[in-house]
Amino acid sequence: MTTTSGTTPGTTPEFTLDVRGLRLHLPGAARPVLAGVDLTVGARETVALVGESGSGKSLTSRSVLRLLPPGATAEGTVAVQGEDVLTMDAARLRRLRTHTAAMIFQDPRAAINPLRRVGDFLTESLRLNARTPDDAATERAVTMLEAVGLGERALRQYPGQLSGGMLQRVMIAAALMGDPALILADEPTTALDVTTQAEVVGLLDDLRERFGTGLLFVTHDLGLAAAISDRVYVMYAGRIAETGPAEALFERPRHPYTAALLRSTPRLDAPAGRLAAIQGQPPSLREELTGCPFAARCPFATEVCAEDLPPHEPVPDEPSRLVACHHSDRLADQLAESALHD
Repeated sequence: MTTTSGTTPGTTPEFTLDVRGLRLHLPGAARPVLAGVDLTVGARETVALVGESGSGKSLTSRSVLRLLPPGATAEGTVAVQGEDVLTMDAARLRRLRTHTAAMIFQDPRAAINPLRRVGDFLTESLRLNARTPDDAATERAVTMLEAVGLGERALRQYPGQLSGGMLQRVMIAAALMGDPALILADEPTTALDVTTQAEVVGLLDDLRERFGTGLLFVTHDLGLAAAISDRVYVMYAGRIAETGPAEALFERPRHPYTAALLRSTPRLDAPAGRLAAIQGQPPSLREELTGCPFAARCPFATEVCAEDLPPHEPVPDEPSRLVACHHSDRLADQLAESALHD
């Protein structure tokens, strides 16, 4: 992997995670798979990264640990606790992955070796990378298992003896083993039933507050994002389309893609009939993009959308929100008119 980077932030960073201008190029792709991503996560803050499959969410989160595909070229700055991940040497990167930032993967059964006991899985990183004595590592594992609602007995069990929900709790315990400042949760509830999803989301929120970590929650589920996050980034075709506080973004979307995602989300109070769908397909990585990447699927698109990439600009009267759309005012007017008729 090749990287280039900007200046590393200072030693007392404002954000636990501070991504600036992240661009990721893959061999054979006609355009960057990530095209200038800016994203921040503060201490004890939960930030959701939302979008369709293939939008670049998982690659963004994996970039934080520099877990990138072979041949990838990264540009920009990915700072965790003020240190740029893209320019770290191997030893510093190992310490980051052991102590500073941790990933909770989507499928726990694929992430945990089925032939090894849970205790071995939990303690391995501390024993090998941090040179922690076996007794201390085991004691830490018991503490983390109890924190996620499992007992010491789980140390002696194999993954096949645990349910999917219990295994995801083991994954969360593993992420907490090094007392990280940042947790990256890559769609951690996708393989779980609705009841277990709610339990895992509640557990993550409780542990974030209890241990003082920042949490980047990657999901395609807007309902989960609304339930757990303080702020939301909506991603499309490797770019951030819109960002802002969760409540304001879901109540008053300012990007047509955000509004379309909300319309296509199942709700108990939705009108009868077919669920709304976003027409068309996301742009292929084999094709270069000009203008707004959502233009081909957008009901508000005009000639300027096909020619000029919209900049990220503050939403009027809401400086904490940014939107990349030439016609966000038209969407706002439409939503306001719809509200009058409701």
